[in-house]
Amino acid sequence: DRDDTGYYNDQQADFNMLFVIDNEKRTYSAIHLNRDSMTKINVLGVAGEKIDTIDGQLALAHTYGNGKEVSCRNTADAASELLNGLVIDRYISVTMDAVPVITDLVGGVEVYVTDDFTGVDDTLKMGETVTLNGEQALTFVRSRYGLEDSTNSTRMLRQQEFLSSLFKEFNEKAESDENFIINASVELS
Repeated sequence: DRDDTGYYNDQQADFNMLFVIDNEKRTYSAIHLNRDSMTKINVLGVAGEKIDTIDGQLALAHTYGNGKEVSCRNTADAASELLNGLVIDRYISVTMDAVPVITDLVGGVEVYVTDDFTGVDDTLKMGETVTLNGEQALTFVRSRYGLEDSTNSTRMLRQQEFLSSLFKEFNEKAESDENFIINASVELS
């Protein structure tokens, strides 16, 4: 647990997704924001108030805050700045530690491996379709260094594929097991 008394931490917002919800049509769209996008970031003082702004990567906005609500709000504000002032009124933060847990909860997530993970995780063979277990999933969505293409753009493509498959698996589990959502909530808390 983090101490709420500080307003600078070493955690970055590695994956940023904006959900745009149309309540009338009962639809949503997901926009994956590149963590490397440059935007204005609020710098917070010792009491958590804005004392300045800097130009920096969206991922760094989370470091200015307590690692909890203040960091999330600061990241939402930086994303809003990136999107010309679009109001972002809700947010959720999940640590990468949840990736293996939720992957194992659904019994694995099937993906097509488009990168050469040799030396990073030799079980992830380029050109093969694999069902990721929890630890493999974390490697798949997080890894950049040690891969031929270490850009975040390539990693974002893997993250999108993973999430698409994860949502499919999650929905199938929820439809086939009436207790799945309750059990998953307990496991993730």
